[in-house]
Amino acid sequence: MLDKLAGIESRYEELNQLLSEVGDDYQRAAELNKERIDLEPLFSKAQEYRQALTRLEEARSFLDTEDEELRLLAEAEIAELEPLIDRLEGEIKSMLLPTDRRDQRNVIVEIRAGTGGEEAALFAAALFRMYSRYAERHHWEVEVLSANETGIGGFKEIVFMVKGRGAYSRLKYESGVHRVQRIPVTEASGRIHTSTATVAVLAEVDEVEIDIPESDIRMDVYKSAGAGGQNVQKNATAVRITHLPSGIVVACQDERSQLQNRLRAMSILRARLYEIEEEKRRQELDETRRSQVGSGERAEKIRTYNYPQSRVTDHRINISNFNLPTVMDGDIDEFIDELATRDEAARLAAVGLEE
Repeated sequence: MLDKLAGIESRYEELNQLLSEVGDDYQRAAELNKERIDLEPLFSKAQEYRQALTRLEEARSFLDTEDEELRLLAEAEIAELEPLIDRLEGEIKSMLLPTDRRDQRNVIVEIRAGTGGEEAALFAAALFRMYSRYAERHHWEVEVLSANETGIGGFKEIVFMVKGRGAYSRLKYESGVHRVQRIPVTEASGRIHTSTATVAVLAEVDEVEIDIPESDIRMDVYKSAGAGGQNVQKNATAVRITHLPSGIVVACQDERSQLQNRLRAMSILRARLYEIEEEKRRQELDETRRSQVGSGERAEKIRTYNYPQSRVTDHRINISNFNLPTVMDGDIDEFIDELATRDEAARLAAVGLEE
């Protein structure tokens, strides 16, 4: 780690020198200054770390002194410096990790009922409420983009956006298959049923990042309808977009105008295509890390919600919470915090910064 810091400190000093010599080349000056600003927090933390190491070395040199008062002062300073150095090391390691450029973005979350029929659709609705409450706890905004409701309050599919700084950095661990075990309200014999729902978490993508030629899409318009054929629109405002190269289909019908539904559908399509490209890149760059933490792919069962036992178990980290009602009310930080911690540890190992 010290070698990495030495390289960063050297580059920071070099940038200062280059900025003093750049003259009237304002574009070059802006580029150099941006790099300098990006490095400055890490440079400052490195300086603090080195100063603490120097003080620790000096304090330890007094441990063998015959002056008892001086030795006690040295011991007190060592007791103060050692935890400080541990903390600084952890912060620096985190800062040295490559950042996921998507972490601070809004997210598009797709929940689809899996096996289990109507019970799976009701579970999809429960997951939507759980994420809505989680977003509320973090002061994020939730906006439904598309929903396919059932007649008794469930969702065959619901797509919604969570708007807020850092939303993707937290919710990205929720992608996968969620399983529920409970007695359905429609079950007369009281037997426990197992149903599933899939969750996909996609970072919102700007238009400039994913260019989709018009020739690659087919757009169909039709009259939208709510659950059970209610709320039929007289005009064809619903939009179905098919991405011809990949076969991905996105449909939106919740907005009142065809234009608004088209814009939403294109936003979802861009996010899906971007995620496919990111997944390819991740597979090429860090297959080892992904196998340690879990890929987050939709086929992977990540969590089980057992209602009779009031237990929620995350299978990736083997942690269970025995207060299911609070989890379903959006209290899922226990799982996300541990997943983020393990993810960071795996990434540190991948770049040679493990303990």
